[in-house]
Amino acid sequence: MRVLFVCTHNRCRSVLGEVIGRRVGQDTGQDIGKSKLETASAGSQPAGSVHPETLRQLAARGYATDGLRSNGLDEAEAFSPQVVVTVCDNAAKEACPVWLGDDAITVHWGLPDPTRADSQDEMDRGFDDVIATLERRLHSLTAQPLDELDRPQLQQLFTELAGID
Repeated sequence: MRVLFVCTHNRCRSVLGEVIGRRVGQDTGQDIGKSKLETASAGSQPAGSVHPETLRQLAARGYATDGLRSNGLDEAEAFSPQVVVTVCDNAAKEACPVWLGDDAITVHWGLPDPTRADSQDEMDRGFDDVIATLERRLHSLTAQPLDELDRPQLQQLFTELAGID
């Protein structure tokens, strides 16, 4: 299953979703070398670079950060997502690109932006919370028989996962 995580600037939360989803998908792939999830991220107004704290927080937890960059939605067209997950409230209010059409399931998993913290301790706690939430949601997702679910069931599943904190 191809999942695209979208945030306005593609500097933090959407990148976290992409990287965590990539690992969770590989960890739960049914065949050796085959991932249950393929993930990407993009922004409606990409910042041009991933927030340095996002890279630091991911690396501190053993996630691979090589090659990560801030992508625009136009760059995600070739990815052809089956599901688009918005992770910031601004992106959730924006119109989806025309190329998505009615093909992709869309859902909003609103997450607070940990990079907006006033102190390093607050930022660390914010990243801890957001990363743990994404890990729980994505592990719950990959525990399901995704290949056996139809579109309404997938929509319901992704919507229910939005409530897991």
